[in-house]
Amino acid sequence: TLVFLSPPVLDMSGLPSPPAISLLSPKAMEMAGRIIRFEEEKRELRQEQQEKLVASVVTSESEQLKRFEEFMELKQRQDFQSMRDMMDRETKESIGRQEKLKEEQRHRMKILNLRLREAEQQRLREAELERQRQAEGRDRRRNLNTIQEEILQLNQLLEPSTQTRTDLPPSSLSSYSTRGNQLCSQVSEVVRKTAEGEFPSVDDMTAAERALHEMRALIRLKQEEVAKAQEKKKEQEEEEERRKEAELRAQQEAQKKAEETAKEKDSTLKWYKELQEASAQCAQAFEQLNSSKDMQTKKLKLELQKAATIPVSQISSNSGSQLREIFDKVDKLLSGRAVVSGGRSVSTSQHPQALEFVSYKLAEKFVKQGEEEVASHHEAAFPIAVVASGIWELHPRVGELVLAHLHKKCPYAVPHYPPMKDGTAVDDYQRILGYRVDDSGVEGQDSFLKRMSGMIRLYAAIIQLRWPYGSKQGPLPHGLSHGWRWLAQMLNMEPLADITATLLFDFLEVCGNALMKQYQGQFWKLILLLKDEYFPRIEAVTSSGQMGSVIRLKQFLETSLQNRQISPPKGQLTSVFWRS
Repeated sequence: TLVFLSPPVLDMSGLPSPPAISLLSPKAMEMAGRIIRFEEEKRELRQEQQEKLVASVVTSESEQLKRFEEFMELKQRQDFQSMRDMMDRETKESIGRQEKLKEEQRHRMKILNLRLREAEQQRLREAELERQRQAEGRDRRRNLNTIQEEILQLNQLLEPSTQTRTDLPPSSLSSYSTRGNQLCSQVSEVVRKTAEGEFPSVDDMTAAERALHEMRALIRLKQEEVAKAQEKKKEQEEEEERRKEAELRAQQEAQKKAEETAKEKDSTLKWYKELQEASAQCAQAFEQLNSSKDMQTKKLKLELQKAATIPVSQISSNSGSQLREIFDKVDKLLSGRAVVSGGRSVSTSQHPQALEFVSYKLAEKFVKQGEEEVASHHEAAFPIAVVASGIWELHPRVGELVLAHLHKKCPYAVPHYPPMKDGTAVDDYQRILGYRVDDSGVEGQDSFLKRMSGMIRLYAAIIQLRWPYGSKQGPLPHGLSHGWRWLAQMLNMEPLADITATLLFDFLEVCGNALMKQYQGQFWKLILLLKDEYFPRIEAVTSSGQMGSVIRLKQFLETSLQNRQISPPKGQLTSVFWRS
């Protein structure tokens, strides 16, 4: 039999109401009892969990409340500490400001005391200085009175009336007296100013002492002049005698120098004429060859002229080997050996007058190269000159003809200024001077100066160069001594406008370095003479439109004398050139 118990029902208070009794079987009863116990355990467990949960919540909130209270206490302590720190800072700043104010006050007091001490010291110094000024002023016044007394006494010695008879001229005595009175007046002016109650200043005393020193110097000077007065006349007589002797010696030396200059000029002119005569004789010697109507002879003459002139035209500074070939070819031609010209062999042995003809044309060509090639390219002077110098050394006849042609085209290379003879036409005289004259008239001055410059540069290069492969020793046939002679004679001649300055500059620029090394001190004396005495004469004859060459020469002379050096000319042939 089963007994069912209905589950307890909770009433309004939440408590279970008594279950309804049902009659069940024992097993069911047991099962129902277990269920009831299980539910009770579950309810107790749930209640226990709820109690734990409530306790946990209470504990958590209690801890949070404690943390909050601790936080609030911390916040209060921090605020209190901040206020305390701020009050401490303000207290320290207040104390610092008070200390700073006290320090500034002490500093101002110190400065004030220092200034008071300085003011007191300044007052004491000024009082001492015033005392010293008064003492020094009284001393200066006493010294001034002493100076005035002495200067008045000395002035009495300068008065002419107090002097014994001397040989001094009245004008000298009067000048001494006048100057003495002026010095007395200067001192009296100073004394007059101090008589008004002022002390004499340092400047016043300096002026008075200067006047006293000058007065003493006047006395000494007059005494010396008086002591020498008796001797002066004798000295004047001796000086007059010496002057007469010096004038006589100067006249004798001037006369001797004039005679030497005239003799040298005559010698140079004679040499010039002899060269021209030799050139004319050479031209006469090959007249038959030159004027022959025979076709074979004409052809030979043309071939000989080409053989002589073409190699000279080919001279350049390209290489030393080429220059040596040209030299050897010219030397062979002059030595009578055959040379190839224009594809044909030609020799001076083919005609009796051939050597004279070749020598003449060769010399003429050398000078023409200076007139044209060197005039346009200054550096070309050196290769042409070294070949000409070498040929001159081996064949002196050619050298003489080179000089003759050079002198004829450029008489300034002698040097010689040909005078105009009576009856000579103007055009002919222009030709004698070196100008080119044709149907269109006389060539321009620039062209003329350019040609003269080229020939002088060639001449200046020839006299300093020697063919490096020659076997002869000793001086050159026409060396630096001739350059020295040319320069000295130029300075003994009256300068000409434009041409003199141009040629001197060209000559010295090319040959100055060689002359400097050769003659050293004597050369610099000559250059100094040129600058100080001869150059002003060049300027005097030069017009404003011709000053270019004068300015170049002046700058060259000033630079050379300032540096005591003349640079080697541009275009010189170096050892590197001869190895090329």
